[in-house]
Amino acid sequence: MDLFTHVLLAYLLTYGIVGANPSYLAAGALAGGLPDADALFFPLAKRFPILRHHGITHSIFGVTVVAVAGGFLAPLLAPGAPLVYFLVMEAGGIAHILGDGFTHFSVPPFLPFSERPLELDADRAINFVMMGVSIASFYLLLGVERGHVPFAWYTATVYALMAFYAVYIGLRLAGRWRIGRHRAALGPGAVPIPTANPLSWLLLQEQRDGDRLRTTWARYRLGRGIVAGPFSVEATTVAVPHATSAPTSASEALSWAYPLARGASRMMADTYHFGEAFERPGGDWEAIWFSLEFGSFGRSMAVRVRFPRAGGPPDVRTAFYKPVTVRI
Repeated sequence: MDLFTHVLLAYLLTYGIVGANPSYLAAGALAGGLPDADALFFPLAKRFPILRHHGITHSIFGVTVVAVAGGFLAPLLAPGAPLVYFLVMEAGGIAHILGDGFTHFSVPPFLPFSERPLELDADRAINFVMMGVSIASFYLLLGVERGHVPFAWYTATVYALMAFYAVYIGLRLAGRWRIGRHRAALGPGAVPIPTANPLSWLLLQEQRDGDRLRTTWARYRLGRGIVAGPFSVEATTVAVPHATSAPTSASEALSWAYPLARGASRMMADTYHFGEAFERPGGDWEAIWFSLEFGSFGRSMAVRVRFPRAGGPPDVRTAFYKPVTVRI
């Protein structure tokens, strides 16, 4: 979940706990964003893995330490009760843990006592649509409305946002639960992949046979079931020498391009992905391998590999790509 949404949800949660108290709202919102400060530990994380991103700061122990410190320090900076500061900061920190665990980016809530992860796979780690909604909401609350409209209007906006996010989370959880009943359509090992649209999901399965990788996917729509697929693509993970030749088919272009795409972007190794290939008007073949998890507004992070008709080195580029057969 993106930082803006974390902070906004913590702000709304704090409002629900203590009402419109500026000091408490600021503390709760700050606690909602602080776990992502672990990015500052990057130089130390290689030596001390517990400090990695989504490490100790994304655990109940970590947010409790921050909340205790806030309970002591916050009253020195702004009026308020230490216990209330502790409660709103604890709530904001736990909301952050649950928000990340709600996505397909796992967190270890019981560190340092257990590495057991929390991962519901109900939303994308970064959903650019919701990030835009969160940024616009903050601008509305703290820029447009603050000090410019009657307090009742501000209160109505806060409750409207609470209702909006409650419905959104409910739709995500309903989709995650319902899609689990359709995994048999792809066979064992199928996993749900959320898209930017809370009503639309992908079911995906990967099968490895030696150096061959086969990916199968289908599109699921909440309330309608499987609406497209399943479709499959297969490629080799071993580089194929082709300096003096060009592919003669889409499957060959995809197979040749896959090792090149993996070498050009870590995204290929870190997310589920799919591929498409086309013969261009001049006779060149172009293969595109794109992430099924990293993208929005119909486009996805991708690697494009173009093979010249006359042979020679392929042209490998990373780009945001609008797939033809898969709507991200």
